[in-house]
Amino acid sequence: MASFLHNLSDYDINSVPDATGMRVGIVVSEWNEKITGALLEGACQTLIKHGVHEEDIKVKPVSGSFELVYGASRLVNSGLVDVVIAIGCVIKGDTPHFDYICQGTTQGLADLNKEGKIPVIYGLLTCNNYEQAEQRSGGMLGNKGDECAITAIKMVRGWE
Repeated sequence: MASFLHNLSDYDINSVPDATGMRVGIVVSEWNEKITGALLEGACQTLIKHGVHEEDIKVKPVSGSFELVYGASRLVNSGLVDVVIAIGCVIKGDTPHFDYICQGTTQGLADLNKEGKIPVIYGLLTCNNYEQAEQRSGGMLGNKGDECAITAIKMVRGWE
């Protein structure tokens, strides 16, 4: 493994602000559900560990990663949450479909952030193969869901 790769779940717990009272929306793709389910579990556990109450985590499923933009937009505009985490996983295949889904989803989530209403955290895995997705959803590289939760807390608490 290259030296630039690190465990996504490694962080200084003392560097994370208290998240008590935060309301978090999570939109999660049902496609590649084993991977996205593990990412969702990591995000929720990390949020709760840092003070978010379970009832303040609103999870909304969408069919695929492209639909994350719509789901995130609905949560942003609901007024019910302080931050949105978008969780999905796209695995490269033999057609350009991968490129279109990744580009469209990335641009859509970036556009939501540009609106400046609330932070939208990018939790889309874009992997060349299933093994890479497993490594980033609880495998030897940790869980990107943990990283998304930490980022969400810091984005909300850092701008209060």
